[in-house]
Amino acid sequence: MKTAPSPTKRLKVPFWAQILLGLALGVVLGWVARSLDVSWLVTTLEKIGDTFVGLLKLAVAPLVFFAILVSITNLRKVNNAARLASRTLLWFMITSLIAVSIGLVIGLLTNPGAGTGLTPKDGKLPEKTGSWLDFLTGIIPTDVITPFTELNVLQIVFMAAVAGIAALQLGEKAQPILTLSESVLELLQKALWWVIRLAPLGTVGLIGYAIATYGWDLIGKYATFTADIYVGCLIVLFGVYPLLLGTVAKANPVQFFKGAWPAIQLAFVSRSSVGTMPLTQKVTERLGVPREYASFAVPFGATTKMDGCAAVYPAIAAIFVAQIFGIQLGVGDYLLIAFVSVVGSAATAGLTGATVMLTLTLSTLGLPMEGVGLLLAIDPILDMIRTATNVAGQALVPVIVSARENLLDRDAYDSVRTSPVDEPEPSDERRPVTATA
Repeated sequence: MKTAPSPTKRLKVPFWAQILLGLALGVVLGWVARSLDVSWLVTTLEKIGDTFVGLLKLAVAPLVFFAILVSITNLRKVNNAARLASRTLLWFMITSLIAVSIGLVIGLLTNPGAGTGLTPKDGKLPEKTGSWLDFLTGIIPTDVITPFTELNVLQIVFMAAVAGIAALQLGEKAQPILTLSESVLELLQKALWWVIRLAPLGTVGLIGYAIATYGWDLIGKYATFTADIYVGCLIVLFGVYPLLLGTVAKANPVQFFKGAWPAIQLAFVSRSSVGTMPLTQKVTERLGVPREYASFAVPFGATTKMDGCAAVYPAIAAIFVAQIFGIQLGVGDYLLIAFVSVVGSAATAGLTGATVMLTLTLSTLGLPMEGVGLLLAIDPILDMIRTATNVAGQALVPVIVSARENLLDRDAYDSVRTSPVDEPEPSDERRPVTATA
């Protein structure tokens, strides 16, 4: 006798909905913990959030190394690879310049440092600072172990780039290393994928702890500055990016956000472009970008493309610090801010926080480093929207370049769905990648 199938099926909640549920639950639990002074709940939320971020960071060093190495060697499969790479870098710079310009305009219109009640005495020197000398000399590691143990992403990128270029020069002799590297990268991405699926739980901890610790008082003290960062990033995210998609790529912006949204949400929660990189690459491919090109552009962008952390944020923050310390900035200073944002964004290296980029900007302008200390308390709240903007830009540029070079799979783009994290990896092979002249 056959058993009749169950009339009910397990309800499958989309990934984006899980993130939103985690966000809402985190806000509620954080408010309860702060309002009722429930210390054990604060500790629990902190541990959950720290564990999630720790798991993401655990894979960062090897993931960056093998992703950059493999992405560079994958360029051998692409015709006119140099053209694609140069176009990618060009659009990184163009969007960064637009983003920093928006940050400067918002800062000049709103005067974020006025009326805060903060004084120079409230500032303190940061533990880590950045300068152009540190940036340039810090790229080259003194040994091959320290960058991995100290998580110096910029040095890891340098070593991976050297290894990738050397592998291209060796040709067939390097094939065993490349095969091993591709296998290790797939292993790391699979393991990190399991961590990504824990994002709804991590959201509860990270958002809950932020609310429980900072509450609304701190945000109120930095109300104008916080609003400026969020408004600036949102203008870039939902104003500039859709405009570029519609005019330059001739693509529907709604479809882009439908496909990229899971990565943008995860970036908002995790505050790590590198930790989000596997998901960013997946959604970029599903938006119709050829895999060979996406495997280069996304890892490259995850370590250098920072419209939120390296453009909008340092522009507004520099104006904020100058106003607190009573220093008048001129046109030359604003041009320097734009220059630092476009050229020095690699200093942020895709990790949580943008302190190095901010100190690099302040040191270039000659502003007091103590100004960084004024912003450290509010940084986690700001880092969420900054990183979401970063990741959206990292997916946007490959779409734009692919569209302009007639490489974008328009059918895939127009039919993309919202929650690709719930679906299996695609097994179909994409057509060869050839950039048009």
